[in-house]
Amino acid sequence: MLTKLKKHQFLFEELVKRDFKQKYKRTVLGMGWSLLSPLLQLLVMSIVFGQLFGRGMEHYTIYLFCGNLIFAYFKESTGTGMTALMNNARIFTKVNVPKYLFLLSKNISSLINFGLTLCVFFLFAAIDGIDFGLHFLALVFPVCCLVIFNIGVGLILSAMFVFFRDVQYLYDIFTLLLMYMSAIFYQVESMAPWFQKLIMFNPVYCYIKYFRIVVLNGSIPSLAYHCLCAFYALAAFSVGAFIYKKYNHKFLYYV
Repeated sequence: MLTKLKKHQFLFEELVKRDFKQKYKRTVLGMGWSLLSPLLQLLVMSIVFGQLFGRGMEHYTIYLFCGNLIFAYFKESTGTGMTALMNNARIFTKVNVPKYLFLLSKNISSLINFGLTLCVFFLFAAIDGIDFGLHFLALVFPVCCLVIFNIGVGLILSAMFVFFRDVQYLYDIFTLLLMYMSAIFYQVESMAPWFQKLIMFNPVYCYIKYFRIVVLNGSIPSLAYHCLCAFYALAAFSVGAFIYKKYNHKFLYYV
């Protein structure tokens, strides 16, 4: 994969630039929406859920921001990755290029937006009195796992979308359910023990919880928790890579 990426480096860079420019085409604020959009979402969720779930909870805004930050990146990366093949069918049907380049370009664009929002998150954390330290370097691990996980899910979704267009509508419903199952605005510790165990099967929640442990608790998760996060990332990527390798030659007949 790395060899092919290097071989098609120019095309990959142009795809990333195109995806990033298209997102903010004919907008007044342009890249400003990468910062304003999550802040507006945070404001709305703080108003709606603050009085219900945030009473008596210290740093609830940062708690909420952690969940919203991770979930928004996951949703954007996988959502745009799902349609990556179909939107670029005119290119790979005429030119022999690795099809996963289109998916990776979408992921890089989403990662750039995530990085910009992450800067705002750190600013909010500083204003809210969060203590910064070397333990914040541990956040690199869940971000790397999330990137790999998103690519894997994107590979699966983009392949399925080529064969079944219904996937797009089903995924909208699924992400809505997943949002409520990711403990973005409520505390899992207040739920029943069986629910606390069940929610650990949600990879997105695991990455959200990792962020909260580091930022809010000022500690680093256990080795077992690191292994769980890595397992979800590698499992998703392995399944996605397998599907792409198996059905790669059939994509041309369905686009």
